[in-house]
Amino acid sequence: MRYLKSSKGKIKIAIATAVLLLVAVVFLSLQIKEIKVTGNKKYTQEQIVNLLFKGSWDRNAIFCIYKDRFQKHEQIPFVEDYKIVFLSPVKVEVIVYEKTVVGFVSYMGSYMYFDKDGIIVESSSAELPGVPRIVGLQYGHIALHQPIPVENGRIFSEILTLTQLLSTHDISVDQIQYDSKGDASLTMEDIKVFLGSNNQMNGKISELKDQLPVLKGLKGTLYLDTYDEADTVTSYRFVKNN
Repeated sequence: MRYLKSSKGKIKIAIATAVLLLVAVVFLSLQIKEIKVTGNKKYTQEQIVNLLFKGSWDRNAIFCIYKDRFQKHEQIPFVEDYKIVFLSPVKVEVIVYEKTVVGFVSYMGSYMYFDKDGIIVESSSAELPGVPRIVGLQYGHIALHQPIPVENGRIFSEILTLTQLLSTHDISVDQIQYDSKGDASLTMEDIKVFLGSNNQMNGKISELKDQLPVLKGLKGTLYLDTYDEADTVTSYRFVKNN
């Protein structure tokens, strides 16, 4: 009788072990087949996938869960963090949380990218498409994760306002320059746009958008510093280069 019970116990253990092994084999063989990336602007979906799923093990569902939950996330320039969400055992969504970048300045051979508060969030040897170069700021030593040491800290809120307006109106610029008074100018290939102070900047950029088709192919400076939304007649001028 004892022998019979012992045999039944061994059979149950063997069956349980076989089931566990089968489950383990099934799960270990699960490969992620579809990857969706959201929240990405500075990187393409293909770039994010190549950075996070470099080999077959990275596409294994079980290993991917373990790596995402218990290992340090990949360090990706201009990305604060990311989250991997399983939509099914073979389909995931990668949610990317990018760093907020307003512009960049050149410093000691590197491009130093800063956020809306003027804090350096990234240093790179390459220019990031769509982020304007800011020149004319007076500062000393620059360090990563520290604010750019300028006398007028309000300049960064003005830069943010200007870059947001340019983005809203889908205007691409090569460079934004500030003089000692804090007046702004834009460089757009062969066209320079003198905006002046931050006053009525919304109207100035809107007017610039309207004038772009007229300015196409020309070389010179558009003076929008005299723009006044209260005027019923044009209050600015364009001076061609000789």
